[in-house]
Amino acid sequence: MEQKTLLLTGASRGIGHATVKYFYGAGWRIFTASRQSWVEECPWAEKMLNHIHLDLEDIAGVEAAMPLLKEKLGGRLDALVNNAGISPKAEDGGRLGVRETAYATWLQVFNVNLFSTALLANGLFDELNAAQGSIINVTSIAGTRVHPFAGVAYATSKAALSALTREMAYDFGRHGIRVNAIAPGEIDTSILSAGTQDIIERQVPLQRLGKPDEVASLIYFLCTQGASYVNGAEIPVNGGQHV
Repeated sequence: MEQKTLLLTGASRGIGHATVKYFYGAGWRIFTASRQSWVEECPWAEKMLNHIHLDLEDIAGVEAAMPLLKEKLGGRLDALVNNAGISPKAEDGGRLGVRETAYATWLQVFNVNLFSTALLANGLFDELNAAQGSIINVTSIAGTRVHPFAGVAYATSKAALSALTREMAYDFGRHGIRVNAIAPGEIDTSILSAGTQDIIERQVPLQRLGKPDEVASLIYFLCTQGASYVNGAEIPVNGGQHV
């Protein structure tokens, strides 16, 4: 069997890093793209050779990088995981509401969290089509409810990403490319905000944080034959926080 290929954005930490490790363990060829340098603890030999420096805020740069991405992929892409996302905070670490969010912040967040996602999927359509691949968009519980730590630009960009997932599932599905989303809640990563424990105690029936590996395993499943008739879905991964 031909080795399958993953391209994942925002791979340097948290859910993204857990996901690339999971796919690597399953024998996939891994390509990563982010504005961060690759971290040294990654287990695979390719490391920086398969890492593309890509600032998703720079839309012109994303378009300019497409030939390099296509060259590295070599004609096929089995899974595109759009994991990169930013959530700017106020100087005191609090959420930015409508009155505190400048246009430049709106544009920055939507470029990274939404527009670049559509451009990558469209630019790599031929590679996805050749592999009959899957696209996974990482949304958020903040896309469906006001969250105490997620600002307005982040929340609305993730809600828009949910809608984009449906649109892409409709447009790409007829070509055999499945598009789905996962919506994490409170996951145990280095970017947790103070006060998360209160959310766990008051809102999460399972009474614990989620683990990055629990998210990574679902992403992997959605890219396998076991999910071959799942298209246009958004799956919550939040221990019941949404109920």
